[in-house]
This record gives sequence, C-alpha cells and structure tokens, in this order.
Amino acid sequence: MRIIYEFVRLAVVALIVGASLYLVLPRSPIEPLAWTPPEAPLLAGEYEPNRRLAAIERLGSGSGLAPEDVAVDAAGRIYGGMEDGRIVRLGPNGSDPEVFADTGGRPLGLAFDAAGRLIVADAYRGLLSIAPDGTIRSLAVGADERRFRLTNDVDIAPNGTIYFTDASDRFSLDNYVMDLMEARPNGRLLAYDPRTGDVRTVLWPLYFANGVAVSADGTFVLVVETGRYRIMRQWIRGPRSGESEIFIDNLPGFPDGISADGRGVFWLALVSPRNLLVDFLMPYPLVRKILVRLPRRLQPGPRRYSFVLGLDRSGRVIHNLQDPSGGFAQISSVERHGDDLYFGSLAEDAIGRLPAP
Repeated sequence: MRIIYEFVRLAVVALIVGASLYLVLPRSPIEPLAWTPPEAPLLAGEYEPNRRLAAIERLGSGSGLAPEDVAVDAAGRIYGGMEDGRIVRLGPNGSDPEVFADTGGRPLGLAFDAAGRLIVADAYRGLLSIAPDGTIRSLAVGADERRFRLTNDVDIAPNGTIYFTDASDRFSLDNYVMDLMEARPNGRLLAYDPRTGDVRTVLWPLYFANGVAVSADGTFVLVVETGRYRIMRQWIRGPRSGESEIFIDNLPGFPDGISADGRGVFWLALVSPRNLLVDFLMPYPLVRKILVRLPRRLQPGPRRYSFVLGLDRSGRVIHNLQDPSGGFAQISSVERHGDDLYFGSLAEDAIGRLPAP
C-alpha cells in the first residue's frame, strides 16, 4: 500500500506541478521510450534477505568519498577511485592512505594490466593508463566518430585486450539518471587493442552499459545493462565468437559493477534494490518527461541496502550476500583478491572488505 500511495502522490505532484511548468520551462531533455519491466522477483529463495554483509570492515575511512571501483595490485595495495578525481592507495592492511594519481575527472572502472599499469575508465576523460609512478596517459576518448560521454567500467582479457563500456552517448555522469529515465539504448561495449591503439565497438546498442567482466579463459565478456536489470554475454573467442545472449535477466536490484574472480565466480554489485515506483513509471513516457524536470527531492532515489550476488558461468546465483540495514550502502563494485572481497560504494567514504564465502 505504501508503494501505491507514493506512486499516486508522485503522479499528482507531477501532473499539477509539471503541467504548469511544462509550458514555461525548456523542452524536456529526454525523449523516453515506453517500457514495461518484468515484475520484480521477490526477495525470497535464492534472494532471501540475510546479514552476511553486516560484517564489512571499513578501510581508509575519510580518505575520499564514493570509491566507485576498487583494484588490488600485485603487492596487495588497495586502490579506490574517488568522486573528486583522486585515486587513493591504501597499504595491504588498509592503512596509510596516499594519493596515487589525480585524473582531473571521475575515475570509475579500475583494472591492472599484466605490466602493472592501472587502466582506468574515467567518466569524463575516457580510457586512461596510469604507470606505477602515477604518470597518466590517455588511451582513447572516442570510437566510430563518437566521443565517449560516460566511460564506465573496464576489464582486461588474457590476451591483453581491454574491454570497457561507454554507458551513454547522450548523457554525462552528471545526468546519468536522465539516461535511465529515457530508457533508450544509448550505451555500448568497446574493445581497445594495446598493440595498435585501435578501438572497436563490440556490442551495441545497450541500455546503460555498466560493469564489465571477462571470463578467466577469455572466451566471453559479460556486460551489465543497468537500464534493463540484466547482464549480457558476448562471446569473443571459440566456436560461438561474435554471438551474444542474455546471461541473467530480471535482477532484483539495479546492477552496477561485475568482476571475475578467476575461480569461476562472477561477483555482481546491486547498488540498490528495485524501486517499484520507478517500474510503475516506465510505461509512461510523458510522466517521465515531466518527472526529470521536477526538483531532485521529488524524484525516486536509491535505498540504503547492501546487496551482492555471486554467479557461476551459466548465470546461476551461487552466493547471496545482503545487509538490509545498509551498513555499507550502495555497493557499486566487488573484487576478490586472495581470500577477501573488496567493495566500492557510491555513498561511503571508505573501501569495504570481507572474507570471501
């Protein structure tokens, strides 16, 4: 009943306020498509709530806000890309924070290549490479005569090819909510060849292309479609090379980062559970055109809830980690290193760590 009440309240506010503003404000910045999402799965069975994430340890508290992604180098040092453009490095024990580099943008995806360089998907600066001494080099800012607008996540195949996403070719990170509200496939999965410097589009169009993970054997790459609550699989080597398919569909939350742990598990961060109000709005483009022009406080927002899934190679849920209290909230990435899981977040001022199940 509360969800229905909130929907009615929002609809009334949108119609009264929005209708009066619609004629005097500039044209809506989005051209939304109607889409009816599948009914959200219940938090039961394989998604049964638990408190396994309540024990997350906070590392480097206060060293930076919103470490979207986390990476660990060969020496066990921990890196997080912060909201202000800095990449902060912690010691293996999670102490002694220091600034490793400052991209001047917004570092999102992080991954180390075989030479120890940190490859960064920066929302504003594109694909970057950072040497061990902190020197930054630009690798790519666009492809197919289209500049990247929201470079999001990155992973590296065994042959050295760098796979990364451009979440939207219409909206920057500042307006990412508009891309989700528009519900158009503005994103793409790309590949960068470090030998030639060439960039090619691997899979498009995608609905807010987000996390990327290459399988340990290099036969396929997974890409998260946040705008469709699903993950796609693109085969890149072997008899099915060039084919794509849905890996897992109708997830119970907004999927963000994904990583392969080299042991047959793909770790997926759900930054927030599904918002039934948002699902209610998706079939109604006009309401959404009005909604994005209302003050942010009147728009649906993320819920504090901790949610991580472990998936096998067939897309089956084999680990379900949650904390309904949201002690370490809006988890945006999960990386396994050794016996531990490391967590990035869109809301915290620390990197999370927890023994792997």
